[in-house]
Amino acid sequence: MKKTISGFSRLSKAEKVAWVAEQFFQGPEQAAEELKGFWHQNEEVQRVLDGFSENTISNYYLPFGVAPNFLINGRAYAVPMAIEESSVVAAASSAAKYWMSRGGFKAEVLSTRKLGHVHFIWEGDVQKLQRHFQELEARLRHDAAHLTANMEQRGGGVLDIRLRDMSQLEPYYYQLEVHFETCDSMGANFINSVLEEFSSTLQIFVQEHPAFEGAERQLEAIMAILSNYTPECIVRASVECPVEALAIGPDDPMSPEEFVRKFTKAVRIAQIDPYRATTHNKGIFNGVDAVVLATGNDFRAIEACGHTYAARDGQYRSLSHCTAENGIFRFWLDLPLALGTVGGLTRLHPIARRSLEMLGNPSAPELMGIIAATGLAQNFAALRSLVTTGIQKGHMKMHLMNILNHLAATEQEAREAVGYFSDKAVSFTAVREFLALARREVRVKGKG
Repeated sequence: MKKTISGFSRLSKAEKVAWVAEQFFQGPEQAAEELKGFWHQNEEVQRVLDGFSENTISNYYLPFGVAPNFLINGRAYAVPMAIEESSVVAAASSAAKYWMSRGGFKAEVLSTRKLGHVHFIWEGDVQKLQRHFQELEARLRHDAAHLTANMEQRGGGVLDIRLRDMSQLEPYYYQLEVHFETCDSMGANFINSVLEEFSSTLQIFVQEHPAFEGAERQLEAIMAILSNYTPECIVRASVECPVEALAIGPDDPMSPEEFVRKFTKAVRIAQIDPYRATTHNKGIFNGVDAVVLATGNDFRAIEACGHTYAARDGQYRSLSHCTAENGIFRFWLDLPLALGTVGGLTRLHPIARRSLEMLGNPSAPELMGIIAATGLAQNFAALRSLVTTGIQKGHMKMHLMNILNHLAATEQEAREAVGYFSDKAVSFTAVREFLALARREVRVKGKG
């Protein structure tokens, strides 16, 4: 059977579904109906969703949850989270409630600069480029004015343009490094449009300027593109309270002092061990990505940037930090977050739009603070579990329903399982054995 096709993108969506089902599924009719079953019942909404990507044949659903009780800079939020991992929303909610009575989260945007580059080869005299760079910069700004005017009216635009000599790493390689302020938009399209205009202007400038006569062949533009590494677009989220206020509960055998000692040591381990740091930071991004997805932002860009930032000194380290000095516990997170609240999917996707409305239609800096606080809450919840009860107790309790669904448990069986495992360790094997025994007892009673 032929499993390749020419002109697939020109087929209607129904034709795409039919072809995929026929070629790749054992039960093509059932598969086609299942794929169509996830189409949105509102045709206009589905048309919008189809336009987000290419060759769409269905919708892939993720649970859309809410973590309430986040107190951030004195304001209460219910944070929207799109994620399939059951324990994440519960952990974020638990940490948010825990810190609400201890002053809540503080969030501060340290800077909002974004970066992009024109990468080019220059085989001519670099001092000549440097001598005429001020003139070149004026020409770059002039030629891109039609692109930057609207952003400048909103308080943004091109901040700095720098010539970077990279020839010590690659022969004849140079960059125009451009710094941007994009206000409440993520700004990817704006940045890339300006950079491509700069690339064109650079080539024309060398061709036309008398000082570079005959040098046009010494210049080759390679590419013009934003960088998803934004170390100058940083937000800090933090919590702090007296050590004695960290008591977990009246029945917990661990004192606040012991908890702090183990907690700070756990953070320190993530600072020095890349193996632990990777899992540590993954937990942070459990919270970050869920809110980024819910608000229609680019979680892939944010993840890539965050992990690069974690390795900025040459070793991959924890993104969070912790101190306990003079009786005060302080836990904080510095995170690069290039995101937006206007443009892209933020207003087009119906749930992203509702997510932003749920958050009070925040500005981009405010959303940065909310997302960073959620990542910090997630990290706190994970570390609290690790140094006290262990991660599996709570995680597997939340995972119980997934196991029950996998084993096709009925509603009655699920209720009985939840009661049975309320004080027992949850594992796939244990749940399977419980169901087998329960079903065997039902069969016996039925025969009797």
